[in-house]
Amino acid sequence: MPYILPEDRVKYDEFLDKMPIPQRKGDLEYCVFKLMELYRSCQAGRYSDLHDCAYAVQHCADEFRRLYLDKREDAAREANGDVL
Repeated sequence: MPYILPEDRVKYDEFLDKMPIPQRKGDLEYCVFKLMELYRSCQAGRYSDLHDCAYAVQHCADEFRRLYLDKREDAAREANGDVL
């Protein structure tokens, strides 16, 4: 998952902290795609490289869902009752 050593995060955080914050879904999608393209351009172009890139984004989406969306769903279920 996206958990890397704190000392390895510094080089990315310094750059990302200077980047304008995407304000729309399309902006965010563009930024994510550009990062994927940068990663791809530095690899050998094997299927496994492309696969790793696509699955890295999927794993981040899964973690985001686990951390944020699932908690919202649980809170809504608690407030409104279960559908079953």
